[in-house]
Amino acid sequence: MARAYNFSAGPAVLPLEVLQDAQKDLVDYKGCGMSVMEMSHRGKDYDVIHQEAIATYKELCGLNDDWSVCFIQGGASMQFAMIAMNFLTKGAVADYGKQGTWSAKALKEAQLVAKLRGATVNVAADCQKDIPTRMPKADEWKWTPGAAYSHICSNETIAGAELKELPQTGSPLIVDMSSDILSCPRDYSKLDMFYAGAQKNLGPSGMAVVAIKKEFAAKGAAEIPTMLKYTTYTEENSLYNTPPTWGIYIFGETMKWVKKMGKENLFKLNAEKAQKIYDVIDSSDFWTGTALKEFRSNMNVTWRIQGNNEELEKKFIDEAKKLGMSSLKGHRSVGGLRASIYNAFPMEGVDALVSFMKDFEKKNG
Repeated sequence: MARAYNFSAGPAVLPLEVLQDAQKDLVDYKGCGMSVMEMSHRGKDYDVIHQEAIATYKELCGLNDDWSVCFIQGGASMQFAMIAMNFLTKGAVADYGKQGTWSAKALKEAQLVAKLRGATVNVAADCQKDIPTRMPKADEWKWTPGAAYSHICSNETIAGAELKELPQTGSPLIVDMSSDILSCPRDYSKLDMFYAGAQKNLGPSGMAVVAIKKEFAAKGAAEIPTMLKYTTYTEENSLYNTPPTWGIYIFGETMKWVKKMGKENLFKLNAEKAQKIYDVIDSSDFWTGTALKEFRSNMNVTWRIQGNNEELEKKFIDEAKKLGMSSLKGHRSVGGLRASIYNAFPMEGVDALVSFMKDFEKKNG
């Protein structure tokens, strides 16, 4: 059966060889007589999978032993609340970027916790509703001296906008990297925590991968429930309770694939894939890019047909689907068109989309 070119923002495309290897291992993992989904999370066979997945991720991100990598269920949305519950204590101030839908959701969760705790949330920059969509410029950020932490989102999937350089905040920096983790050069060691919902660049849906400095995790509030404390995960190596073992296995295999591809090669390919689509968008007035050029995302390309022509956009989506190109519809909150082209998305799929865009314009322009 032919595989579709899956342009979905998430759950998203996984490396084909990872899926094929998982298929082989599904019933009998490497001769142990059972599936990873059936293994004890405290058994020797699973322990190798768990430790190797963490070690490969730390290597790829350039993290030393001062860091823990945690597997936490609930995706990135759970992190929005956990972060504030751990670090936004009574009398504290936290800075938040309001850069788009997802950072605004994180901000909303922090505001709920702040109200309960008697803490303060400062909006360090707000460009959520700006059209064309964008990220804050360097001189727009207003950081609070002595803040407990600062939270930003590096790539907004709905807006199609990405921070090309992470700001210096003067306080512990936490970054939601759900949609551009390991897709471009970043110095992760300068952060205090970064996290990503797994279902875009790291593996299947159902968990967030959280990298956090142990020293920072130790500052978390003691009075919150056990499963919401970062120290529960850092001290127990994410094995306090039964973790999402299958998701961790696929995550580990995906990290091996990234390592095999070579980070620099992958970064280059990501830029080339995105540029091919942006070149078509910029080639005529038929298409309109929705993000400011200097902040255009390499992971989520967003655009409209001239005049926000919804009838033509629907035709484009329907015809693309018939040609094996899936999930090109923009997010329901903004409409339009969106191609999510994460690390595992093949160049051939981009070439197919570009060819179709050109043909569609000729017939409908």
